[in-house]
Amino acid sequence: MTGAPSLSAPPDGRSGAWLEDPGFGIYVHIPFCLHRCHYCDFNTYEGANALHGPYVDALERDIWTNASGPPATSVFFGGGTPTLLAPRQLARLLAAIAGTVGLAPGAEITIEANPETVDAAAFEALLAAGFNRFSIGVQSLAPRVLRGLGRTHSASAALGAVGAARRAGATDINIDLIYGSPWERPEDWRATVEGTIAAEVGHVSAYALTVEEGTPLHVLVASGRVPDVDPDIQAERFDTASELFGAAGLDRYETSNWARRGRACRHNLLYWSAGEYLGFGAGAHGHVAGRRSWTLKLPRDYIAAVGRGEGTEAGCERLEVEARAGEAMMLGLRLASGVELGAFERRFGGAWLEGRSAVIDSLRASGLLDIAAGRLRIPASAAFVADEALCQLL
Repeated sequence: MTGAPSLSAPPDGRSGAWLEDPGFGIYVHIPFCLHRCHYCDFNTYEGANALHGPYVDALERDIWTNASGPPATSVFFGGGTPTLLAPRQLARLLAAIAGTVGLAPGAEITIEANPETVDAAAFEALLAAGFNRFSIGVQSLAPRVLRGLGRTHSASAALGAVGAARRAGATDINIDLIYGSPWERPEDWRATVEGTIAAEVGHVSAYALTVEEGTPLHVLVASGRVPDVDPDIQAERFDTASELFGAAGLDRYETSNWARRGRACRHNLLYWSAGEYLGFGAGAHGHVAGRRSWTLKLPRDYIAAVGRGEGTEAGCERLEVEARAGEAMMLGLRLASGVELGAFERRFGGAWLEGRSAVIDSLRASGLLDIAAGRLRIPASAAFVADEALCQLL
């Protein structure tokens, strides 16, 4: 497994390193799916096709009315399944962003896609609309694991979607994976990692499965019909991924993300570097100037509020400097590069670090933190137990 990204890599937001100036982002939430997966606790709804058109109309109007800020360095359409909407609908939404805040030169524009909702024609239309990065929800290449997770695509369809994107002209592709489920055997995970490597994408996100309350999976686990996830097994899966991806030239730059040089996700780096962003759509979150806000969760409520000419904000909170600094450190330490201490002090002042100097020294002595090239970071050997360090630090 590779350690921190090269500190000589250009600070363009895609090197994988923590950023003093993370840029400005836009997140757009599309809360619809063909089928809700067994583990999903996101704000998403199946069987709501009748709402697609009204939701796009409301979302477009909301963006035109309320989007403000500097040109976006990254835009991320997440869900749900954004590609459940027609490319022309998605193009309207992206055009609204370009027509309000604007897009910075070289802006990264990502859209999430499930394999069963895309083909080469869809990718071609999305590329023509301005999308330039595609995150494809593969999750696993083992049929038994896909069934257990509640995924409705096959392994061949997942890899077929990656191939369709490439044939359409896409050059920036991420594969999303989930590991450590009760249905997964060691050979299933190794085959999934090896198949992902063979797909030759530039970025991989691989997340340890968590059992969230309120999901079908939680009911199965709580009733004893399915065993709970095993942290030790998940740690083994993480080590396998790190070894194989690293050997294939995909460097781990964040706890759950691997990328080839220059292919780190700029939008997610903005989050991990505590940058500012606007959120549009039902249940979307935003963070600007220390103010975190979130919108109405239910799509019908969101559509109705926009239709009445009312605001869509459901709540907000103001983070003082101490809280902002602590959150920025918590997020930044997820990165293999760690947090550049000089830049951190310039952004948040020195009080937060000074107040925790003894804890930092203790964590360094125990091997859970180190300082290299002016960056505070969690060593690669402790990456999977990073929460222990963060809990003590915060």
